[in-house]
Amino acid sequence: MIFDLFYKRITPLYFIFFIISLLISLTIHELSHAYVSYSLGDSTAKKDGRISFNPLNHIDPYGFLAILIIGFGWAKPVMMNPYNFKNYRDGIFLTALAGPASNILLAILGMFIFNFDLPMLFKDFLSIFVSINIILATFNILPIPPLDGYKVFSRIFSDKWFFKAEYYERKYGFIILMILLITGVLQAIWIPIYSFIYNLINLISF
Repeated sequence: MIFDLFYKRITPLYFIFFIISLLISLTIHELSHAYVSYSLGDSTAKKDGRISFNPLNHIDPYGFLAILIIGFGWAKPVMMNPYNFKNYRDGIFLTALAGPASNILLAILGMFIFNFDLPMLFKDFLSIFVSINIILATFNILPIPPLDGYKVFSRIFSDKWFFKAEYYERKYGFIILMILLITGVLQAIWIPIYSFIYNLINLISF
């Protein structure tokens, strides 16, 4: 799925740019989750070594390989204990939001730099870098369990429905995500959001 929006022919150099962009983007995404969780009072991620710029601390080998082979995969999830947060629900909300928000900021930065007079080689890298970050941000912010967007969206639930939703997310979230992915529903929802955010970032970065 992640390759669908890349129209260029995949060359060895293109593939290298893709790998580098993906490693940076996933690392910052997961690091942002970990840092916000820690700043809100939960030291679980810090103890796990997740407040780090080292990609090896964040990349799941099988998930990364899956991205390269089938275009859909995952990084190591950042573990947290929400009972350590001063506010249980706000802590989950802000920690979940941090990952996609970091990718949006990276995409804006990349698009801004792209507009400078740079060698085409750097522009090729930045175009891939920006696209990957928008893909990660828009995909993860979808309000579908177990994605970050579901935890963000669930903040509007009453306490009663929030804890019920949390239970069903843990139990059925991955199954729901796979069904939507296999049936094509997920992609149909996501692509218009990707296009809108890409155009918006392109507009504000000039």
